[in-house]
Amino acid sequence: MIDFAKMEERIPKGRVRTRFAPSPTGYMHIGNLRTALYTYMITKHEGGDFILRIEDTDRERYVEGATDLIFRTMRDTGLNYDEGPDVGGPVGPYTQSEREGLYLDYAKLLIERGAAYYCFCGKEDHGDSPFKYDGRCSRLSKEEIEANLASGKPYVIRQKMPREGSTTFSDVVYGDITVENAELDDQILIKSDGMPTYNFANVIDDHLMGITHVVRGAEYLSSAPKYNLLYEAFGWDVPTYVHCAPVMKNATEKLSKRKGDPSYEDLLDMGYLKDALINYVTLLGWSPGGEREIFTLEELVEIFDIKGISKSPAIFDIQKLDYINAEYIRALPADEFHKIAEPYIRQTVKNPDIDTKLIAPLLQPRCERLTDIPEKVDFFDELPEYDTVMYCHKKMKTDEAISKEMLIKLIPVVEGISDWTAEGIHEALFGFIAELEVKNGLVLWPLRTALSGKQTTPGGGVELLHILGKEESIRRMKIGIEKLS
Repeated sequence: MIDFAKMEERIPKGRVRTRFAPSPTGYMHIGNLRTALYTYMITKHEGGDFILRIEDTDRERYVEGATDLIFRTMRDTGLNYDEGPDVGGPVGPYTQSEREGLYLDYAKLLIERGAAYYCFCGKEDHGDSPFKYDGRCSRLSKEEIEANLASGKPYVIRQKMPREGSTTFSDVVYGDITVENAELDDQILIKSDGMPTYNFANVIDDHLMGITHVVRGAEYLSSAPKYNLLYEAFGWDVPTYVHCAPVMKNATEKLSKRKGDPSYEDLLDMGYLKDALINYVTLLGWSPGGEREIFTLEELVEIFDIKGISKSPAIFDIQKLDYINAEYIRALPADEFHKIAEPYIRQTVKNPDIDTKLIAPLLQPRCERLTDIPEKVDFFDELPEYDTVMYCHKKMKTDEAISKEMLIKLIPVVEGISDWTAEGIHEALFGFIAELEVKNGLVLWPLRTALSGKQTTPGGGVELLHILGKEESIRRMKIGIEKLS
């Protein structure tokens, strides 16, 4: 039997303490990430302790390697925890399966206090309702219980709910909620294999770790009265509850990894920056007030207020995420953008003679996701097949005949450029345009079309000439003339 008094002595007191307690069941989905962010921000805003706890008591759903993935995601997002399985702390262990011996003793303490009981019923013994246990084992005599235990009969331990009255709990987001006790099921606390259920283990661990604020999804609102009755039975203080409305795919469907909706890792693979994801996910159901939408993690910690959390479900809007991600991409220092963009450029630009440092500045103001990049630059390696109708542009006042004429006149101009820099090319090209006394588009549209075979490109004629080089540029211009002949 554990020493309950010593366990109480270990509990840190006097400061805000929160925990993020994921189950190692796969990639971190968006709702989980949001819970981690809110939990972290509540703590760090108050200068408290942020704890990572791994809730792995559900062995059927355990995924090999998922715990390491949780550690990696927390590090990647900058949600550095003060205590956890891999960093230690004063109230460890921080993995539930390593705390297994605690739970049975606490459940037996509840039995002594009349707040729980041994249940020897099988799944078939649920009375008239398949969903709610009828509490028959709570009426067993002491002698019957002792005989069943002595014979080794399998059992679970159930919480004994009051049959009359009501239980009220307070939530920061939803206010006071009252539930009739008659509606509460005698939930299982300890399963037949000796492992605790989630509903029991998290109450024990939250208390023994000194957790002051519990942040979780609104789907746990219905369980809160059961938690409160457990706290009351033990004589423990109830933590501050912060229940968050779900993240929705649309007006009627919750975002769900099981239905193919993206996880945090998926969104990184889709070309989103981690800082943009942190910013956007924080705004899913929380408002900072005012018009500003772009914040660093440090700024969010500084301004985070629980009162800004909404009761209404948040819709995951990929277009809004695109907008925020684009803002982050544009704000990156040029050398940092080149570093993260280069692998995407090289997916289609294999030619080592083409300098990715010249391409990156053209992409930075023109892409919303990093995965936009390969399609935007695929023409650098090889000129695609294209239709000469692309040379016709009403606004540029050009058609196939004019385009052919301009390309023929441009070739000697390009051949004559001795200073093959962006400045040298610009001077020669715009000098030619001034000499012809025509609008820029009349020359630049045919040039860009011939160089790229596309109607939209990162950069215009000057940049494309510079990147492709003199020889390749002239070759492509001649192909254009041939196509137009």
